[in-house]
Amino acid sequence: MFKKSLVLFVTLISFAAVADDCLDYKLTPTINISTPIWQKTVVQPLKHMDVLHGNVIATMVDEFEITTDITSIEDGFCIALKNVDVTIGYSDFLVQIDISHKPNSCAYNAILSHEDQHIRAYLSVIDDNEKLLNESVSSAVNSITPIFVKNESEIESAIDKLNDKIQNHPDIILLKQQLKADEEIRNKHVDENDKNDTLKKCFE
Repeated sequence: MFKKSLVLFVTLISFAAVADDCLDYKLTPTINISTPIWQKTVVQPLKHMDVLHGNVIATMVDEFEITTDITSIEDGFCIALKNVDVTIGYSDFLVQIDISHKPNSCAYNAILSHEDQHIRAYLSVIDDNEKLLNESVSSAVNSITPIFVKNESEIESAIDKLNDKIQNHPDIILLKQQLKADEEIRNKHVDENDKNDTLKKCFE
Protein backbone atom coordinates (compact mmCIF):
# COMPACT_ATOMS: atom_id res chain seq x y z
CA MET A 1 0.00 0.00 0.00
CA PHE A 2 2.80 2.38 0.89
CA LYS A 3 4.64 1.72 -2.37
CA LYS A 4 1.50 2.32 -4.46
CA SER A 5 0.78 5.56 -2.62
CA LEU A 6 4.35 6.69 -3.10
CA VAL A 7 4.26 6.01 -6.84
CA LEU A 8 0.96 7.91 -7.17
CA PHE A 9 2.35 10.81 -5.15
CA VAL A 10 5.49 11.02 -7.31
CA THR A 11 3.39 10.81 -10.48
CA LEU A 12 1.19 13.70 -9.36
CA ILE A 13 4.22 15.82 -8.53
CA SER A 14 5.71 15.04 -11.94
CA PHE A 15 2.50 15.99 -13.77
CA ALA A 16 2.14 19.21 -11.74
CA ALA A 17 5.74 20.13 -12.56
CA VAL A 18 5.13 19.69 -16.29
CA ALA A 19 1.85 21.63 -16.08
CA ASP A 20 3.67 24.46 -14.32
CA ASP A 21 6.05 24.60 -17.27
CA CYS A 22 3.08 25.84 -19.31
CA LEU A 23 2.99 29.05 -17.27
CA ASP A 24 5.97 30.19 -19.35
CA TYR A 25 3.67 30.15 -22.38
CA LYS A 26 0.93 32.32 -20.89
CA LEU A 27 -0.01 35.20 -23.20
CA THR A 28 -1.83 38.46 -22.72
CA PRO A 29 -4.90 37.69 -24.82
CA THR A 30 -6.43 40.18 -27.19
CA ILE A 31 -10.01 40.86 -26.13
CA ASN A 32 -12.74 42.10 -28.46
CA ILE A 33 -16.14 42.92 -26.99
CA SER A 34 -19.17 43.68 -29.13
CA THR A 35 -22.94 43.86 -28.81
CA PRO A 36 -25.28 41.94 -31.10
CA ILE A 37 -27.44 43.56 -33.75
CA TRP A 38 -30.91 43.50 -32.24
CA GLN A 39 -34.34 43.24 -33.78
CA LYS A 40 -37.88 43.84 -32.59
CA THR A 41 -40.87 41.70 -33.46
CA VAL A 42 -44.43 42.70 -32.55
CA VAL A 43 -47.05 39.97 -32.20
CA GLN A 44 -50.62 39.68 -30.99
CA PRO A 45 -51.16 36.31 -29.30
CA LEU A 46 -54.47 34.56 -29.90
CA LYS A 47 -54.90 34.21 -26.14
CA HIS A 48 -56.15 37.43 -24.57
CA MET A 49 -53.82 39.53 -22.46
CA ASP A 50 -54.31 42.49 -20.15
CA VAL A 51 -55.81 45.09 -22.51
CA LEU A 52 -53.98 47.91 -20.71
CA HIS A 53 -50.54 46.34 -20.70
CA GLY A 54 -48.28 44.81 -23.30
CA ASN A 55 -45.27 42.65 -22.68
CA VAL A 56 -41.65 42.51 -23.83
CA ILE A 57 -39.60 39.32 -23.88
CA ALA A 58 -35.92 40.20 -24.18
CA THR A 59 -33.28 37.70 -25.30
CA MET A 60 -29.78 38.31 -23.97
CA VAL A 61 -26.80 36.55 -25.51
CA ASP A 62 -23.35 36.07 -24.06
CA GLU A 63 -21.07 34.23 -26.45
CA PHE A 64 -17.35 33.63 -26.06
CA GLU A 65 -15.19 32.53 -28.98
CA ILE A 66 -11.55 31.83 -28.26
CA THR A 67 -8.39 31.42 -30.29
CA THR A 68 -5.56 29.51 -28.68
CA ASP A 69 -1.81 29.19 -29.05
CA ILE A 70 -0.66 25.56 -28.94
CA THR A 71 2.97 24.87 -28.05
CA SER A 72 4.56 21.44 -28.22
CA ILE A 73 6.84 20.72 -25.28
CA GLU A 74 8.84 17.64 -24.34
CA ASP A 75 6.03 15.77 -22.57
CA GLY A 76 2.94 17.12 -24.30
CA PHE A 77 1.30 20.37 -25.31
CA CYS A 78 0.57 23.75 -23.68
CA ILE A 79 -2.69 25.41 -24.75
CA ALA A 80 -2.87 29.12 -23.98
CA LEU A 81 -5.47 31.78 -24.67
CA LYS A 82 -4.46 34.05 -27.55
CA ASN A 83 -7.66 35.91 -28.50
CA VAL A 84 -11.15 36.15 -27.03
CA ASP A 85 -14.14 37.53 -28.94
CA VAL A 86 -17.08 38.31 -26.69
CA THR A 87 -20.59 39.16 -27.84
CA ILE A 88 -22.88 40.26 -25.04
CA GLY A 89 -26.16 42.12 -25.07
CA TYR A 90 -29.74 41.84 -26.28
CA SER A 91 -30.37 40.27 -29.67
CA ASP A 92 -34.17 40.05 -29.85
CA PHE A 93 -37.19 41.77 -28.37
CA LEU A 94 -40.60 40.15 -28.72
CA VAL A 95 -43.38 42.66 -28.05
CA GLN A 96 -46.82 41.24 -27.25
CA ILE A 97 -50.01 43.31 -27.52
CA ASP A 98 -53.52 42.10 -26.85
CA ILE A 99 -55.38 40.99 -29.98
CA SER A 100 -58.31 43.29 -29.21
CA HIS A 101 -56.21 46.31 -30.25
CA LYS A 102 -56.14 46.79 -34.02
CA PRO A 103 -52.69 47.61 -35.44
CA ASN A 104 -52.07 51.37 -35.70
CA SER A 105 -55.09 52.11 -33.51
CA CYS A 106 -54.73 54.63 -30.69
CA ALA A 107 -54.49 51.93 -27.99
CA TYR A 108 -52.16 49.74 -30.03
CA ASN A 109 -49.74 52.61 -30.65
CA ALA A 110 -49.88 53.75 -27.02
CA ILE A 111 -49.00 50.27 -25.73
CA LEU A 112 -46.28 49.86 -28.34
CA SER A 113 -44.80 53.21 -27.32
CA HIS A 114 -44.67 52.04 -23.70
CA GLU A 115 -43.00 48.75 -24.63
CA ASP A 116 -40.46 50.69 -26.69
CA GLN A 117 -39.51 52.46 -23.46
CA HIS A 118 -38.80 49.05 -21.95
CA ILE A 119 -36.63 48.15 -24.92
CA ARG A 120 -34.63 51.35 -24.47
CA ALA A 121 -34.25 50.46 -20.79
CA TYR A 122 -32.86 47.04 -21.69
CA LEU A 123 -30.40 48.51 -24.18
CA SER A 124 -29.23 51.14 -21.68
CA VAL A 125 -28.20 48.37 -19.29
CA ILE A 126 -25.39 47.35 -21.63
CA ASP A 127 -24.47 50.89 -22.67
CA ASP A 128 -24.25 52.24 -19.13
CA ASN A 129 -22.31 49.25 -17.79
CA GLU A 130 -19.67 49.26 -20.50
CA LYS A 131 -16.84 49.92 -18.03
CA LEU A 132 -17.95 47.12 -15.71
CA LEU A 133 -18.32 44.78 -18.67
CA ASN A 134 -14.81 45.51 -19.95
CA GLU A 135 -13.24 45.17 -16.49
CA SER A 136 -15.04 41.91 -15.70
CA VAL A 137 -14.19 40.25 -19.01
CA SER A 138 -10.56 41.42 -18.87
CA SER A 139 -10.16 40.19 -15.30
CA ALA A 140 -11.61 36.79 -16.13
CA VAL A 141 -9.68 36.27 -19.36
CA ASN A 142 -6.32 37.40 -17.99
CA SER A 143 -6.62 35.09 -14.98
CA ILE A 144 -6.86 31.94 -17.12
CA THR A 145 -3.59 30.00 -17.23
CA PRO A 146 -2.53 27.63 -20.03
CA ILE A 147 -3.61 24.00 -19.85
CA PHE A 148 -1.20 21.10 -20.24
CA VAL A 149 -2.21 17.92 -22.07
CA LYS A 150 -0.10 14.87 -22.79
CA ASN A 151 -1.71 13.84 -26.06
CA GLU A 152 -2.74 15.70 -29.22
CA SER A 153 -6.17 14.06 -29.00
CA GLU A 154 -6.82 16.00 -25.77
CA ILE A 155 -6.27 19.45 -27.27
CA GLU A 156 -9.88 19.99 -28.38
CA SER A 157 -11.27 19.21 -24.94
CA ALA A 158 -8.65 21.49 -23.38
CA ILE A 159 -9.84 24.36 -25.61
CA ASP A 160 -13.42 23.71 -24.48
CA LYS A 161 -12.21 23.73 -20.88
CA LEU A 162 -10.54 27.12 -21.36
CA ASN A 163 -13.82 28.52 -22.71
CA ASP A 164 -15.73 27.06 -19.76
CA LYS A 165 -13.22 28.55 -17.33
CA ILE A 166 -13.93 32.03 -18.72
CA GLN A 167 -17.71 31.70 -18.72
CA ASN A 168 -17.78 30.25 -15.21
CA HIS A 169 -15.27 32.70 -13.78
CA PRO A 170 -16.66 34.47 -10.66
CA ASP A 171 -16.23 37.90 -12.30
CA ILE A 172 -18.37 36.84 -15.29
CA ILE A 173 -21.03 35.29 -13.08
CA LEU A 174 -21.14 38.44 -10.94
CA LEU A 175 -21.32 40.60 -14.07
CA LYS A 176 -24.39 38.71 -15.33
CA GLN A 177 -26.04 39.02 -11.93
CA GLN A 178 -25.43 42.76 -11.83
CA LEU A 179 -26.74 43.25 -15.36
CA LYS A 180 -29.88 41.29 -14.46
CA ALA A 181 -30.45 43.35 -11.32
CA ASP A 182 -29.96 46.60 -13.24
CA GLU A 183 -32.36 45.35 -15.90
CA GLU A 184 -35.10 44.78 -13.32
CA ILE A 185 -34.55 48.17 -11.68
CA ARG A 186 -34.71 50.10 -14.96
CA ASN A 187 -37.83 48.32 -16.16
CA LYS A 188 -39.51 48.97 -12.83
CA HIS A 189 -38.74 52.67 -13.20
CA VAL A 190 -40.32 52.66 -16.67
CA ASP A 191 -43.59 51.33 -15.24
CA GLU A 192 -43.49 53.68 -12.25
CA ASN A 193 -42.95 56.77 -14.41
CA ASP A 194 -45.53 55.92 -17.07
CA LYS A 195 -49.05 56.35 -15.72
CA ASN A 196 -50.67 55.18 -18.97
CA ASP A 197 -52.12 58.65 -19.55
CA THR A 198 -51.74 58.31 -23.34
CA LEU A 199 -53.50 54.96 -23.34
CA LYS A 200 -56.28 56.16 -21.07
CA LYS A 201 -57.12 58.96 -23.52
CA CYS A 202 -57.75 56.31 -26.15
CA PHE A 203 -60.78 55.10 -24.16
CA GLU A 204 -62.29 58.50 -23.41
